[in-house]
Amino acid sequence: MAADIEEKTDRYEGLLADALDAAEIAPPEGTPMHDAALDCEEMASAYLEDGRHFRDDDDLVNALASFSYGHAWLDAGARIGLFDVPTEGHLFTV
Repeated sequence: MAADIEEKTDRYEGLLADALDAAEIAPPEGTPMHDAALDCEEMASAYLEDGRHFRDDDDLVNALASFSYGHAWLDAGARIGLFDVPTEGHLFTV
């Protein structure tokens, strides 16, 4: 089972990092929706860093949770139009 969580943690870290790179803020600057997109992007980035910290401490459960939560912020933002994201592939559920 340990190998399963290690593989999954690595995979989810990569998924979050790739999703952060692919997501582009959609609403125009100076609008409340742009501010909301920045907040979601900041949360996703913070969860990526937290997950890496947990993984470095061999806390794979919290690392995996952090990577999953971070991706959820981006995925939810994409679904409500805060981000322009690829519609093909595995990064988003749009």
